[in-house]
Amino acid sequence: MEIERKYLISSVPFALSSYPCRKIEQGYLSTAPVVRIRRDNNDYILTYKSKGMMIREEYNLPLTKESYEHLKEKIDGRLITKKRYVIPLKDSLFIELDIFSGDLAPLMLAEVEFPDEETANHFTPPKWFGEDVTFSSSYHNSTLSKL
Repeated sequence: MEIERKYLISSVPFALSSYPCRKIEQGYLSTAPVVRIRRDNNDYILTYKSKGMMIREEYNLPLTKESYEHLKEKIDGRLITKKRYVIPLKDSLFIELDIFSGDLAPLMLAEVEFPDEETANHFTPPKWFGEDVTFSSSYHNSTLSKL
């Protein structure tokens, strides 16, 4: 189960160089249901996600690099590329800040995952977070892959 809130970001008020960064590329074999392949640095993953906005089922399976490269040729839409910075918050929460590259630049999205729905519903985002787009399918990566 994945419980997360998502926010648009217009600028980051601090240097990102002191936070871990991963390079991610991902593509979609299907958007209904969501079936995604992802390269996350040197890890390769096949993911299934159920319908939903803030709460969704998510299943991840490891792929080999060869399987990933084979499936990458079969994606629909664009291959999304981004850098993901992981920034600690209070109460053992983390911000996953995605800075998109390519034709999705300069889009920046922040996601925060929660242990339960109550915590997600009572979350107060940092002041530098922009619009809450949790309930907008326009900002699902599966939708962005088709624009």
